[in-house]
Amino acid sequence: MHVLFATSYLGPVQQYARLYACSGAVEERCESFIKQTYRSRCVILSANGPLALSLPVVHRGGNQPVGGVELSMHGNWQKLHWNALVSAYERSPYFDYYADYLRPFYEHPPRLLVDFNAGLRDTVCRLLGISGRVEPTRSYRREFPGGEDCRTLISPKRDWRIDPHFRSRPYYQVFGAKYGFVPNLSIADLLFNMGPEARLVLRDSYVGDNVCSHKS
Repeated sequence: MHVLFATSYLGPVQQYARLYACSGAVEERCESFIKQTYRSRCVILSANGPLALSLPVVHRGGNQPVGGVELSMHGNWQKLHWNALVSAYERSPYFDYYADYLRPFYEHPPRLLVDFNAGLRDTVCRLLGISGRVEPTRSYRREFPGGEDCRTLISPKRDWRIDPHFRSRPYYQVFGAKYGFVPNLSIADLLFNMGPEARLVLRDSYVGDNVCSHKS
């Protein structure tokens, strides 16, 4: 089944479990930008508990299409976000293996939010062996006939447990002894903690027929 996703900043495990299982993926780039969602926010697990990292964007006013939203270059967010990832995961088993693949996005981020998100997504997919192109939309459609529309389903404002095709399979987390297992964090949490075995977690987190043509 083809799946339609909203753009996301190091999106949650829920999204990548569906991406792993789907036969094709489409990314929405023509909807209006929605604040306080995974479009510009990810949640990691820090020493002080779950931590939301929010990308600052340039506000143009009105219903701004997400495909034209620019990242703000003020406030030194690149350094703050990268330092937060280092602080949270430098003691994880696979941080040293993968950090150099993600660091360049924070040193030289592209101008557009969707390009920043897509670059990180494609890098994570390559590291996890999930192949296949995610096609961008060319126009906005209210419905997605013949596929599954996850644009609003996968959201920090909605309980992930209402998703009939996703279950959160527990895995090792650096601060698990302190907080217990925290489900559906950013894919960065799964990547740094589990490395190649993250593929197995994604596979087992999807409930339904696995029809993926993306996996290498």
